[in-house]
Amino acid sequence: MRCLAVLLLIASPLPADIIADVGQAAAHGNFPLADSVVSSYRMQHGVTPELLEAMSWEARVALELKQYDKAEVYAKQTEQSLLATLKGRPIDSDPHLSTALGAAFEVQAQAETAQGQRNEAVAMLRKELATWGATSIAPRIQKNINLLSLEGKPAPALVENEFLGPKPPSLASLRGKPVLLFFWAHWCSDCKGEEPLIAQMRHDYAAKGLTVIAPTQRYGYIAGGQDAAPPLEMKYIEAVRKQFYPDLLDVPAPVSETNFKRYGASTTPTLVFIDRRGIVRLYHPGAMTLDELRAAVQRIL
Repeated sequence: MRCLAVLLLIASPLPADIIADVGQAAAHGNFPLADSVVSSYRMQHGVTPELLEAMSWEARVALELKQYDKAEVYAKQTEQSLLATLKGRPIDSDPHLSTALGAAFEVQAQAETAQGQRNEAVAMLRKELATWGATSIAPRIQKNINLLSLEGKPAPALVENEFLGPKPPSLASLRGKPVLLFFWAHWCSDCKGEEPLIAQMRHDYAAKGLTVIAPTQRYGYIAGGQDAAPPLEMKYIEAVRKQFYPDLLDVPAPVSETNFKRYGASTTPTLVFIDRRGIVRLYHPGAMTLDELRAAVQRIL
């Protein structure tokens, strides 16, 4: 009986383990094992938010391995299973649900683009943004739209009525100067690591007019995930800024959720390079090395 119990435990991972187990199997290219884990879990627990996120991991790994047909299949299966189980349940009622659906759309778009269907991918994402625009996955969808279509287009205007540091100039008023937008969050360790690199870029290219603006936003909490009202969180953001961004205290920091939605900054940092004509030349979710930053700035000088 003990052996049987052990076998059942192995065959049916706990909810907390299913995502890691499937992700690990898929990352090693063992999709049959990943499918087996998913099937076993489904038989024992049914379709749960954790299962749906695990399915999305299969799609993401297939995309990384450039198995585009397989990536699309897993992504569409994730989407269809999720929509079938929502039944009026808000997508933001569980973070596993929003993560799974956001990943499903992202994988489908990137797989289509890799196969020469960029326009179709952008059209699909815009359709989903219209459907899910009032939910937490909207910035992620917008991020993927921007990744596929923002470069070469005029930079969207920033909301600047609330800010830390000096008053932000409008992007329109900065025509004639190269601009770097540095989207950051008070909880983001990668953003703090990027600070000295951004400061170095300002120093190196100040004579050529490089202007840095550092948008941020409230998230509704402070240290340790403690809920915080807007005034308290603003004080906390300013304290984080003074402690971890000492070289950027004279950089304007507009505080607006709208800016993050408009630029799809669901990943922090997000770096946006705008040339002297106000045209986006590089849209980059995630941190960049000093060499990558230098190369990007050279493109907008």
